[in-house]
Amino acid sequence: QVDLRESGGGFVQPGGSLTVSCETSGNADGIQLMGWDRQAPGAQREVVARIKRNGEPYYHDSVKGRFTISRDNAKSTMQMNNLKPDDTAVYFCFLQGFGGMTWGQGIQVTVSS
Repeated sequence: QVDLRESGGGFVQPGGSLTVSCETSGNADGIQLMGWDRQAPGAQREVVARIKRNGEPYYHDSVKGRFTISRDNAKSTMQMNNLKPDDTAVYFCFLQGFGGMTWGQGIQVTVSS
């Protein structure tokens, strides 16, 4: 079983910034893909960002230009700038590797004035 430790998130006013991070104790060589999903109240979970082993990122159209995902060995960090109320959601770390896919327990991000 893959362990994922999420940190960051919190509350910010519109236009502000937050960071979420995710780290696993597993060997980084076993990780194919890392990223973040989110689920807003009453909505379906959606993919926000992914980063491949070679560093190539993918972003949902709604966050392009505002969110930046990075990876350092077995840790993934997503910098979120110019946050909007629509970004309010529970953010889940995602990892593909070690023979399967794993999601974290989620971390709350709230954007409100």
